[in-house]
Amino acid sequence: MINSICRISAFIAMAFLLSNCGQSGNQQNDTPAAAPENNTVKPATSFTVQKQAELQAYLPFSDKTDYDNARRGFIATLDEGEIKDEKGNVVYSMKQYDFIKGESPATANPSLWRQSEINSINGLFKVTDGIYQIRGFDLANMTLVEGKTGWIIIDPLLSPPTARAGLELANAKLGKRKVSAIIHTHSHIDHFGGIRGVVDEADVISRKVPIYIPEGYFDEAISENVMGGNTMGRRASYMYGNLLPKDSTGTLGTGLGQTTSTGLAGILQGTHVIKSLTGESRVIDGIKVEFIYTPESEAPAEMMFYFPQYKAFCQAEDVSHTLHNLYTLRGAKVRNGQKWSKYIDLSIQKWGKDVQASFGSHHWPTWGNDTINAYLASQRDLFRFIHDQTLRLANEGYTPVEIANMLKLPEKLDKRFANRGYYGSVSHNVKAQYDLYFGWFDGNPANLDKLPPSEAGKKYVEFMGGADNLLAQAKKSFDKGEYRWVAEVVNHLVFADPKNQGARNLLADAYEQLGYQAESGPWRNFYLSGAKELRQGVKVLPAPNTAGPDMIRGMSNDLFFNFLAMRFKGTEPAAAAMKYSFNINLPDVKGKVALIIENGVVTPRIGSHIDGNVTATVTINRKDLDRISLGEATFKELTDNGTIKISGDGSAFTSFISMLDNFNFWFNIIEP
Repeated sequence: MINSICRISAFIAMAFLLSNCGQSGNQQNDTPAAAPENNTVKPATSFTVQKQAELQAYLPFSDKTDYDNARRGFIATLDEGEIKDEKGNVVYSMKQYDFIKGESPATANPSLWRQSEINSINGLFKVTDGIYQIRGFDLANMTLVEGKTGWIIIDPLLSPPTARAGLELANAKLGKRKVSAIIHTHSHIDHFGGIRGVVDEADVISRKVPIYIPEGYFDEAISENVMGGNTMGRRASYMYGNLLPKDSTGTLGTGLGQTTSTGLAGILQGTHVIKSLTGESRVIDGIKVEFIYTPESEAPAEMMFYFPQYKAFCQAEDVSHTLHNLYTLRGAKVRNGQKWSKYIDLSIQKWGKDVQASFGSHHWPTWGNDTINAYLASQRDLFRFIHDQTLRLANEGYTPVEIANMLKLPEKLDKRFANRGYYGSVSHNVKAQYDLYFGWFDGNPANLDKLPPSEAGKKYVEFMGGADNLLAQAKKSFDKGEYRWVAEVVNHLVFADPKNQGARNLLADAYEQLGYQAESGPWRNFYLSGAKELRQGVKVLPAPNTAGPDMIRGMSNDLFFNFLAMRFKGTEPAAAAMKYSFNINLPDVKGKVALIIENGVVTPRIGSHIDGNVTATVTINRKDLDRISLGEATFKELTDNGTIKISGDGSAFTSFISMLDNFNFWFNIIEP
């Protein structure tokens, strides 16, 4: 989890190469829309109240086992209820979720309310002899294992202040120990970004403190969101409810955890790589650890592992107390439910006979051999069921939307709280598995070349007898509790005429009720964020930026220049007409890059130059590219003072860089 903000790209607002050269980029939404008169939050309707009551009757809410497990082994927490950085800024607040207690209000899905209340339990906990966890100090968990000489830390959270606070609490309550090793379960930022809060880079470089990683970890950790980072970041602001109030009509958390810390994330290179799909062992600070590599599951690079000495299984994020995402709503690569299921089954085969404690990168542990095996088997079957039944129904000719509305989990799986859709959902996971095999097209020619939303919206409104009639009919549907239909219909009017405040208000009201009903934290956050922006407009705030030096410097030359190529505005006539070739020297890393610009495309050649005549040759140290990216210098400054040297047609290179796009973070989502 990013999915970033957890899963907000580390490069969202990156002042990338030459981006401060005066190019304005896309400037839509620079002025926030005026807040309409009807911008107040509404109560739950009788239909929403009824939906909540039906779920209350369906699920076993009297079972308090999860509450007991989430509190089991509690040692201490931070009395102040918040974590600050060295400047005194609050980077994470536990107390902001104190309102989530007791019976759920009508404006909250009771199952999501229950999950959020459990997720709000925070502090230092004992898992089993030799293993402890910090939970509720960030979106994810940090685990501390007693090695022979110090702490083996698993997943040091999202930012250094929260990881440091967790380590300090453990040392204060359990006895001070050095950090002897780090294990990163996978390549999502909420599991590695806090590493500088618990270890010194010099100790890693000297291998005094080894870092164990799954194969592909470093490249995936940096690259996952780079190419689509701006869009992923904006959508993540919806997914994680960052713009919503934290109250019973706003965000309740994400279902996976509550929220993310705001400190500056870092990353360090791993020293030991795990890559066997069937298993391999390591002795880490005197403790034997058995690993299996699980790529293409919850993350592109991930691993689970077992501590025989403690009979404890680290399930990473492949097993959680929620139905996880086979596709995340912020946008990411689709995950393979079949492979995910196989990895869980392999862990049962390898360690199921002996395991007595199972803990993960999120949520609370599970204890007892029989209970753990039943838990793992249900999660194994959960992902396999969604994968296989989606493919079966697709092979019978059903489309992804049809399958998403047809497919229901077997009751035995469905009534288990750990399988409920607090973070993922059956609906969007079904669509993900369809997309994994068949892509976006459902085979219906009507969907092959659809009109864009604004143009289609105008046609729909015309066919429905005009805006007034559409709204009148939609209001009748709203009064019947048909909120999904209202959202579908009125969305056409908003895209046809985004200034129609009556349409915006009614669509916001429909989204709001759908949000109140949603069991998925991200679904709730998406619906309520959409309602907020329909009522109040897009409020342009400072764009979130977790692009610290570690992230920028960690980019390979290949990733760096391919990202630059993606930013080229090749659809512009002036850009399409360019025909240049540039050689770039990177003396400090002994690197060479060639850029071929033709037909609206930039083709980087990493590691080589173009022979013969080139338009220009640019000599710049990679560290200076990083400084430009971090906003510590500008291209013009470094050219003027001779740090950057250009031979040949310098004006051509300037023309080229003028065609690099700068992305507007606050682009519209719920209107054109």
